[in-house]
Order: sequence, then C-alpha cells, then structure tokens
Amino acid sequence: MALKFNPITCQSQKLPSFALPPMASLRSPKFFMASTLRSGSKEVENLKKPFMPPREVHVQVTHSMPPEKIEIFKSLEDWAEKNILIHLKPVEKCWQPQDFLPDPASDGFYEEVKELRERAKEIPDDYFVVLVGDMITEEALPTYQTMLNTLDGTRDETGASLTSWAIWTRAWTAEENRHGDLLNKYLYLSGRVDMRQIEKTIQYLIGSGMDPHTENNPYLGFIYTSFQERATFISHGNTARLAKEHGDIKLAQICGNIASDEKRHETAYIKIVEKLFEIDPDGTVLAFADMMRKKITMPAEFVYDGRDDNLFDHFSAVAQRLGVYTAKDYIDIVEFLVDRWKVKELTGLSADGRKAQDYVCGLPPRIRRLEERAQERAKQGPSIPFSWIFDREVKL
Repeated sequence: MALKFNPITCQSQKLPSFALPPMASLRSPKFFMASTLRSGSKEVENLKKPFMPPREVHVQVTHSMPPEKIEIFKSLEDWAEKNILIHLKPVEKCWQPQDFLPDPASDGFYEEVKELRERAKEIPDDYFVVLVGDMITEEALPTYQTMLNTLDGTRDETGASLTSWAIWTRAWTAEENRHGDLLNKYLYLSGRVDMRQIEKTIQYLIGSGMDPHTENNPYLGFIYTSFQERATFISHGNTARLAKEHGDIKLAQICGNIASDEKRHETAYIKIVEKLFEIDPDGTVLAFADMMRKKITMPAEFVYDGRDDNLFDHFSAVAQRLGVYTAKDYIDIVEFLVDRWKVKELTGLSADGRKAQDYVCGLPPRIRRLEERAQERAKQGPSIPFSWIFDREVKL
C-alpha cells in the first residue's frame, strides 16, 4: 500500500484536494546527476558530491511511545500468532505474477505478447499514468518494510526474528512484492510506457524514503497501515473496474487480484488496532486523533522522475479525475475506520481521550462539507506531459 489531505486548499488546476502543495523548494541542492565526463578528469573530481535524496524531510519526531507500552506488544505475541498470521497465505496457495502473463517458455509466447499489446492499444493514456503511479508505489516496497521495522516493540530485531510481529512483516512484504513485479512486467510488455523513465522514478522514490509521521510508534504505525491498505484496495479495485470498461479483462484480473491481497492485509491491520482499542482505549483514540490531525500521507509523496517537481500532485489529479482514488475516498476511509473501531461507543476515557473521540467522530462530516465546497470552486485543469508515457500530454 505520501500525500497530505487538505480539504481547504484545492488547487486551481483541479488538483485533488488531498494533494500536496508544490514541493520544488524541497529539491536538494546537493544532489547531482551522473556525469558523462571521464572518471579520471579533474572536472569529475570537482563534481563528486555525497548522494542526497531529491526529497528531504527536515523535522521528524522519533520514539514518541512511552517505553512501558512496549510491554503491550510483547504481551500480544501469542494473540498475533493466532489472529494476525492467519491472514497470510501459504506460498504454494498464492498466485504468482507468471499466472497472468505470457509464458516465455511457450511456443505461443510472441503471439500472447502481441495480443496483450493489441488490448493495451485500446486503453487511454490517462489510465496508464495512474497504473504506472500505482506500480511505482508498489515497487517502493523496501521503504515500507523499513518503515515497519522502525516501530518500537514490533520490529524485526535480527532480520530473521521468530516473533509474530517480525514473521508478519517479512511475509506481508513477500506477498506485496508480487504486486509490483506483476504490474512492472505487464507495463513492460504493453509497449505503452517509457520504462527507463519509470525505472528512474522508482530509484528516486526508494532513495527518498517516506515520512508517514508514525514516530517509531506502533499505535500510529498500525493506524497508518490500516488506512493505507484500504486506500490501495480502493485504488487497485478501481483500476480493475476501468480496465474492464476499456475491454481488457486480463488487466482487470491483474488489478483485481492485487486489490484482493490489499483487502486481506487491511483486515489484519484493522484487527491489530481493534485489539489496541480493547486493551488501551485512551492511548489508541489519542493516537487515532493524532494521525488524523497530521493527515494520512500516501507512500509515494516523494515521487520524482528527474523532471517534474510536482509529479505527485499531477499524478494524484489524474487519479482524482478518473475516480481511481479521490478526496471522497479519503473521507470514506476515515468514516469507515471510526465505525469499524466503534470509536463513538468508547467509554471510561480521560478528558484528553474524550476530546480526541469528539474530534475523530466529528471529522468525516466536517471535511466532507469542506471538500464539497472546494470542488465547487475548482477549475478545470490543464493538460501536461508525463515522462512515463513519452511526454504525451494528459489532462489533470
């Protein structure tokens, strides 16, 4: 499964209201592209600089969870084994990317590729922009495993730890890894996209990391992943729907199977937070309110292709226009989680806990009203080139 949702500031180009403002100011002046000068030349020596990511986060909070709460997660080891690991599938029962792609060992391989490319010709460019963005987000998986392993009390301390939390993180990563593999190979075979620009974008994104504002705190971390898995379930489900509308049933199957995985993972993360509400309702509702105030950021917030400083905003605007992932979806997810975790029914909270409860429960209708007003004021967006599709222009 990073963008900030801001229902008040909808851009005039009809960017979705949950898109980040332009981030050109975050470009690192220390980052240089590889030089074509000879390696032994004086000019090369002068140009050599330490690598710096093109997106930099300068203010970060770490280890915000009180140390004594680590014991809560240690005490949940057995519970996680029985209630969370069951949402993982045995490898032998999992689909694999090759199940949906032309078989390179088959005599009919070239014909199958030709058929795939013929189907892809009927799909519009704006769909491919969104599909590429989804694929790039999936391909940044190393960042997400890193993020989970920052969480105090649940991280994989050795790289092969046998705690339930560590087993979940590794196996979740292994299941998710199939998503980027499958979409990447499909896009490569389609002939519709500039794979080198896409590959550069993936490298930039993984090098930049992500900043989900989870502060090494598993309360915040699992609220974030609950939201994110539902968001990716919605996004892949909508790309499946659109692929079917464009007549590509096999691509619809690809996106639909990925969406199914995301739904299963969402169920697991939601159950973890549900358990935290049972054990520590005050601490959990405070964490929920904290994440909502900071806004949930999308994992690909720092996406960059070497050209477009506002690439995430532009990609998000296309996704909004096509109905793949929208501001309304963001609000619906908040509302879903409030209901699913029965936040309105919590009792015995502290004064701060009650304030957090009121804030979270009142949030969906409040931001829904603001979003409706913002959409009424939004203007039609321009068309801009996307390097992912050979600089063809797509309407925002």
